[in-house]
Amino acid sequence: MTQNDGELDSLVRKRIRALRVAQGWSLEELATRANVSQSTLSRIENGQRRLALDQLVTLARVLDTSLDQLVETASDDVIISPRIDAAHGLMRWPVKGDPGISVMRQRMTEPPADNPSRMRAHPGREWLVVLSGTATLMLGHRRFRIETNQAAEFPTMFPHAIGAEGGPCEILGIFDRDARRGHQRDSDSDGSSDRGGGSGGKGVGGDCGPGGPCP
Repeated sequence: MTQNDGELDSLVRKRIRALRVAQGWSLEELATRANVSQSTLSRIENGQRRLALDQLVTLARVLDTSLDQLVETASDDVIISPRIDAAHGLMRWPVKGDPGISVMRQRMTEPPADNPSRMRAHPGREWLVVLSGTATLMLGHRRFRIETNQAAEFPTMFPHAIGAEGGPCEILGIFDRDARRGHQRDSDSDGSSDRGGGSGGKGVGGDCGPGGPCP
């Protein structure tokens, strides 16, 4: 066994124990759920028993994870730099674990559209947190005031728009795959750069925000 193999072996054993403890299970409880003896599980966690593939598959399933995640090795590219779209005031970070999710940061200065006919509606969900200032979220005719450090989550099937209130604000938004696609289709179909973000305003989403264009 190489040094890297030994490190992975040790890491897998630590993960099994950490996941068991996180579930609040004793050795006996996990052993029962995985249909192995308590002594076998103890030796697996302590490195006194060889890791068998069939046991790892069972333990991963019982611990609500996958075999791939259980044996995943550390990635060298831990730090991720943002892609910057200066024209729209956007910063976007990819989420490697789920390419369907986008994380966006944007500064807004204009209020949102308050007419539902100018708002977006499409499948998906969006989550956002206000980093500074105060934002207004419009969901149809309902108005929500979101202050610094407050977050909002909503299904994007509601007509929606977001903008600044009483001065500039910065927002960090997370959009799932359906929300991304919905905003991309809106941007491609109407060519608008400020739809849903108020007259001349910029919304939270570049790639897919509730009030702005998809770059």
